[in-house]
Amino acid sequence: MATEHAISARFLIRSFATSMSHVSSPARRPGIFGARQIVSVVSTLLLLGVLGTVLFITLRSPLKDDIAWLLYVARRWMAGRELYIDVVEVNPPLIVWISAVPLEIARWLDADPRFVAMPVFIAGVLGCAWWAATLSRPRGGIFADRLPVFAAIGSALLVLPAADLGQREHLLVAAFLPYLVLFARSLDGHKIPWGPAVVAGVLAGLGCALKPRYGAVFGALECVALTRGLRPWRVMPFAAGGAMILYAGLVAILCPAYLHRAVPMALALYGATDVSFLNLLSDSALLIAGEVVAIGLLWLRRRSLADYTLMLTLVVFAAASTVVCFVDGKDWFYHRIPATIGTVLALALWIATEIVQRRWKIGLPLVAAGLAVAVFCVTSIRLLKPEAMEAVEPKQTAVDKLEQILKAEHARTYIAFSEWIALGFPVVNETGVTWASRFDSMWALKGEVWRARFDPAADREWPIARWVAHDFIAGCPDVAVVDTRETTKYISVLSAADPAFARAWSRFRPIAAFDGLVVYKRGRGGCRDVWVAAEAAPVTAISPPPPADPR
Repeated sequence: MATEHAISARFLIRSFATSMSHVSSPARRPGIFGARQIVSVVSTLLLLGVLGTVLFITLRSPLKDDIAWLLYVARRWMAGRELYIDVVEVNPPLIVWISAVPLEIARWLDADPRFVAMPVFIAGVLGCAWWAATLSRPRGGIFADRLPVFAAIGSALLVLPAADLGQREHLLVAAFLPYLVLFARSLDGHKIPWGPAVVAGVLAGLGCALKPRYGAVFGALECVALTRGLRPWRVMPFAAGGAMILYAGLVAILCPAYLHRAVPMALALYGATDVSFLNLLSDSALLIAGEVVAIGLLWLRRRSLADYTLMLTLVVFAAASTVVCFVDGKDWFYHRIPATIGTVLALALWIATEIVQRRWKIGLPLVAAGLAVAVFCVTSIRLLKPEAMEAVEPKQTAVDKLEQILKAEHARTYIAFSEWIALGFPVVNETGVTWASRFDSMWALKGEVWRARFDPAADREWPIARWVAHDFIAGCPDVAVVDTRETTKYISVLSAADPAFARAWSRFRPIAAFDGLVVYKRGRGGCRDVWVAAEAAPVTAISPPPPADPR
C-alpha cells in the first residue's frame, strides 16, 4: 500500500512539473496553446478528484472532536451564553466566530450543521488558494497559467492536513498564502498595488489572530525584508498589524473574559499536556528533514533559481512555524500543518522550476526533492486512511457504542470523565443530549492535579475540581462515562475536593464497560436535592452552565 501511495505521489509531482514546463513560455508556438488548455483541464480534473475524495471522507466520517466542540461553543454563544464563562474555551474568540458561520448557513438551508461546516471551511481555504494563484501570475514563467498553480496549492491544502481539515492551523496557513506571494514580489523590487496589499495584510493578520504566536512569522519575514533594504512601514505589514490591533480591541470589549480568565487559565494549566523536547524532535523528524532538504536546495540554486524569493519566503514561513510548534510544546499533528504545507509548496516550486530551467535533466537534487514531497504525501494519506476506511466501511467504534447507549437510555444529560474530547464531542452533537460541564473534557482538571505538584496555591487560584463538581451537580447527568485508561483518577479527585460530588456520584451504577470505558447511569433519586445544591453553590464564583440547545 505504501509503495502504491509513493508511486501515485511521484506521478502527481511529475504531472505538476510537466504542466509547469508547458505553461512557462509565453510564446504561442504551434501546438502550445492547445497543450496549455489540456494542462489546465487535467489540473482542474485532478483538483476536483482530490476535492471529491476529501469531501466524501469528511462527510461520511464523524466530525473531528475539536471541530464538533467549536460548533457546540458557537451554538451556545449564538443562543446568548457568555464565552469563557458559561462555556470555557481557551482558543481565541475568532475561531468561535468563524465556527458560527456554517451554523448560520445551516440554519438558512435547514440542514444538518455537520454537512455544512466542512464544505464551508474547504471553500474558504480553496478561495485563498485561488487568490494566491491569481496574485502569482505577474511572476510569469511557471505561474503564467493560473489553473495548474491553483490545482497544486489547492491539492496541498486538502491532502496534507489529513484528518485535521478545518483546524485553526489549517485555516491560518491558507490565510497567509496571499501575503506570502505578495511579500516575495516585494523582495523582487516590485511595487505592490495598494488594494491587494491591504486585503492580503488584513487576511494574514486575521490568520495570525487565530493563533497569536504566529506573529513570530511576521517578525521572521520582516528580518528577511530588512536584508533586502525594505523598511517595515509598508502597506502589507501595517494592514496586518492594524487588523490584529483592531481584533485585540474587539476582544477586549466583546470578550473580556478571554483576556482575564481563559488566557491565564491556559498559561497555568495547559502545561499538563506538554511533551518533552526529545518527543517533539522525534515527532517532527520528517518535517525537519524536509526543511533541511528545502534549505539545501535553495542554497544550491541561490544564483540561478528563477523564483528564489518565493521559495525563500516559503522556507522562512515553514521554519518560523516550526519554531512556534516547538514553543507550543504539543505533539499534536495539526500543530505542524502550517510548517508542513509551507515546506511541501517550497519543494514543489523548486521541482517545477528545476525541470523547466534544466529541461528534465534528472540529478540527485531533483530526486531528493521529489522523494521528500512523496514522503510527505504518503504520510498524510496514511493518517487519513482510518477516516477513509470508516467512510467506506463503517465500523462500530467506542464513540458509536456510547451514542447507542445514550439513545437506548433516553438520556437527556451526559458527561464524560476523560481528557479525550471525542467522548464528549461529537457524541453531544450527534445525540442531542445536554453536556453537563462548562469544559470540553477533563484537561483542566488534569492540569490542576499537575500544577498542584509544584504550586500549593493551584486549587485556590484555579479550583477546577470544584467547578467540575458544581457543574455535575447542577447538570445532574443521566449518563456518565469514566475513562479508566488515564492515569488521573477523576472520580477520586472530585470526591476528595467536594463531598457533595461524592454523595451525588453514589447514586450512579455501572451499566456497560468496553474499550477501557465504564458507563454509569444515574439512579431515580437524582442529584438535585436542595441541600446538595445549596452546599455546592458557594464553591465557585463562576455561574453554573444554564440550559442550552445542545446541538
